[in-house]
Amino acid sequence: MAASPGQQDYVDGMIEVIAGRNDPDVTQAKALAYRVRRLAHRLETEIKRELAPHGIELWELELLACLIRTEPEHRLSAGALMAQLQLTSGAVTNRVSKLERNGWVVRDFDPEDRRSVLVTLTPSGEKRALEVFGVKSETEQALLSSLDSSAQRRLNDDLRTVLLALEGPG
Repeated sequence: MAASPGQQDYVDGMIEVIAGRNDPDVTQAKALAYRVRRLAHRLETEIKRELAPHGIELWELELLACLIRTEPEHRLSAGALMAQLQLTSGAVTNRVSKLERNGWVVRDFDPEDRRSVLVTLTPSGEKRALEVFGVKSETEQALLSSLDSSAQRRLNDDLRTVLLALEGPG
């Protein structure tokens, strides 16, 4: 549903209360931050709801996706997973352990550095991820369908600019 001229969302109501106390640039940044957080929360909630009947959690699919993207070996170090998923080493260890119990990944020591652990996607892990990627994609597309393709491209470009400034190149 496209917004009508003058139509307000929940963030507008919050911002009206604080607008008189802050510089307009601060107010604008605050409104954007609220909207990005609300959208991220909504996306995550809806995607999890759609994945639940398929017996896979969003974090599982995201970790499997990291490995699928690393062709042809479908392998990453635990450290690379930490960086890509923005998790602690303990969280990566716990998540990899669960996926390993499911038979979706295997862990090995890096032959070139025995201190490093390599996580490799198994054929069953790849099959499982590919079975449900479509569900996630359809949900994302439905949730963002109020923006046409050109608006999505512009927003993508603008958010990429912010993330590059914060995180540097991937």
